[in-house]
Amino acid sequence: MITARLHEDWTAIPDEARGCAAALGNFDGVHLGHAHLVHTLHSARPDLPLAVVTFDPHPRELFRPQDPPFRLTLSAEKRAALEALGVRHVFQIRFDEAFSQMSAERFVEDVLCNGLGLKHVACGPDFAFGHRRGGDVSFLSERSAELGMGFTPVQALSDAAGPYSSSRIRRLLQDGYPERAAEELGRPWFIRGEVQHGDKRGRLLGFPTANIPLGRHLEPARGVYAVTVRLPGGQTRPGVANIGRRPTIDDGQESRLEVNLFDFEGDLYGQTLSVALRRMLRAEKRFAGLDALKEQITQDAAQARAVLDEELFGH
Repeated sequence: MITARLHEDWTAIPDEARGCAAALGNFDGVHLGHAHLVHTLHSARPDLPLAVVTFDPHPRELFRPQDPPFRLTLSAEKRAALEALGVRHVFQIRFDEAFSQMSAERFVEDVLCNGLGLKHVACGPDFAFGHRRGGDVSFLSERSAELGMGFTPVQALSDAAGPYSSSRIRRLLQDGYPERAAEELGRPWFIRGEVQHGDKRGRLLGFPTANIPLGRHLEPARGVYAVTVRLPGGQTRPGVANIGRRPTIDDGQESRLEVNLFDFEGDLYGQTLSVALRRMLRAEKRFAGLDALKEQITQDAAQARAVLDEELFGH
């Protein structure tokens, strides 16, 4: 199994990580379009170690800090998904104010060529870089040739709705279609986080839940979902989850993920879970009281079991 090495200082790249063929981009979500980019690059230069050049935080987080979190994948998940594509080196460049001022010329020469020692680069048609996005595909093609680096332009992977993109997948999740987002990601979308102590209200209702903050993840449509949960030991369990502000019993200040694992006994506090959204069952709503809420949760759990039985086991 290839283990992707993470390099966060482009000025101090070890010799064994130089000489790669690298795909360039943000790779948020590492969706099928990104996989197409990586595979096309590998086909062009199968003789070179495969790498990606990506950025953290995402440039939008620097330029629009007031926006709500929108990331499909955080750094660790992104690296794992790239590793699954055969990537051996992840060059994760810190995108800060100083880096945002770097010219397109300096980025290609100082970072890609001299800093990372790349032999070949590839990108999609919309890749832009440098101060005020001053560099584009044609500039990269021309300048990389002058510097002795190979270059492969890669057409976007498209379907009937247009090119696959991170923004398209975000919209699907925000509109409540995790199963369609999964088709474009090539895997279910999940939220990964540490279980924190809640108010134990779920336990009183007969449905103990693991509470996980959304953190820097995108907030999908608020409501109830059929989910599968990957435990730290690698075991996967079915369950039902609520994402939202719990209008019946909460003050509505903070969105959170609360997941009930079916037929599970055990203490999950402090453990890191990966909760994959399989199907949205209903939107968030307010109930007249706890009895009505409990009745609805019972129905939600039964529906989630039925959905997961059909989807995962075909019955």
